[in-house]
Amino acid sequence: MAMTSLQDKIDSVGNPVDMLRNAQAGPYQFPIQAEFTNWRDEQEAWRNSAVLFDQSFHMTDHHVEGPDVKRLMSKLAVNSMTNFRKDVAKQVVFCNDDGHVVADAIMFILEDDRINIVNKPTNRDWVQYHIETGGYDVTATTDDRALDNKGKRVNYRFEVQGPTSWEILEALNGGPIRGFKFFGMGTIMIAGTKVRALRHGMAGAPGLELFGPFKDYDRIRDEILRVGEPMGLKVAGSRTYSTVAHESGWFPSPLPAVYSGESTRKFRKWLGADSFMAGLSLGGSLVSDSIEDYYLTPYDLGYGHIIRFDHDFVGKSALEAMRDKPHRKKVTLLWNRDDILRVFASMFNDGDRFKFMDMPASHYATCPYDQVTKDGKMVGLSHYPVYTSNVGGWISLALLDENAAQPGTQVSLTWGEPDGGSLKPTVERHVQTEIACIVEPCPISVTARESYRT
Repeated sequence: MAMTSLQDKIDSVGNPVDMLRNAQAGPYQFPIQAEFTNWRDEQEAWRNSAVLFDQSFHMTDHHVEGPDVKRLMSKLAVNSMTNFRKDVAKQVVFCNDDGHVVADAIMFILEDDRINIVNKPTNRDWVQYHIETGGYDVTATTDDRALDNKGKRVNYRFEVQGPTSWEILEALNGGPIRGFKFFGMGTIMIAGTKVRALRHGMAGAPGLELFGPFKDYDRIRDEILRVGEPMGLKVAGSRTYSTVAHESGWFPSPLPAVYSGESTRKFRKWLGADSFMAGLSLGGSLVSDSIEDYYLTPYDLGYGHIIRFDHDFVGKSALEAMRDKPHRKKVTLLWNRDDILRVFASMFNDGDRFKFMDMPASHYATCPYDQVTKDGKMVGLSHYPVYTSNVGGWISLALLDENAAQPGTQVSLTWGEPDGGSLKPTVERHVQTEIACIVEPCPISVTARESYRT
């Protein structure tokens, strides 16, 4: 029988863990030029000067419009929608009925009845399923990411970030930029065109995310570079962009909690066998026969502060029940220099070698989960290791039990997959090894940490 749904695909394999661990997909793709100068200088630009991130190609835009937009988002998101209004943005988090995270995204409220939800295709599929099955008076259109797009992108999206970004943006605007609150939207002028923008920041400095019709892509980008490059602006390529989340503390790829359970069965039967969630890969040293061991909660990911129980939403009862229980804490792991050198040195061995560490991002699965232990006991998981020139070393994000999450704690990370590796084409034959790590705060940047707290 032909497989038409995610549920069909799981049934054909028998276990979603086996399906995902041997999936042929590699890491999430950023289809832009790899480097514009070199990734070291591009990384350092967001700490020391300014950087231009081109986000026009790797994310899916899901435009939803109609009188029930607010009601739809109130039902799906853990966030409160009491301040739902034009020119406000939110990081929205979607959960299943058990309180496990399905996806998160940025929701741009473009009008009181029109939004754009931006991130991976996961968000679009989850929201679209509820639109089609929930009786909401809305219409939805998708501006697919470049890898899935059969036509042209509808919108461009640029981000200008770093300590000197505001100076560059005001030079582009031809004068001071005022009235932008954090995660608030407004407009600035670029090349004689009114450009819509969202204010947020990286490394503790304010910046803007700029978006508009794709027909203006070249003209707006050229003007940003004309004004910004003499002021120290660097353009970030895909190699640099794949390391951005780690310093700012965003956990980029939690496994969507949809592969098991009766509450999401109808969704699995609705979702196509060729969808993003049906094809993504799970990798790393954390191996379990139970897919539920890979699911995460908003509390684990540091989103507890945005959960509001002032409305009825998917997962509310489960999240209320777990609110006062112990949760894992999001931290940064600083990897031991000598152990890293030992992994690289194994490339020159005649026999066994350790799993290759690509620089600056050693990502070989869509959702990488590495096991972290303390005194021989598992205490959590590590996610997306990268080398960052700003730290001068390798770091990863981790979710650890509270007794192992204090800064300065020494833990051990298992690098590589068991039994020589999985069937993913991105995994060569290798043996596992242990890498010592020191727990650091998250975000690891002091200025970013203090700015986000404020």
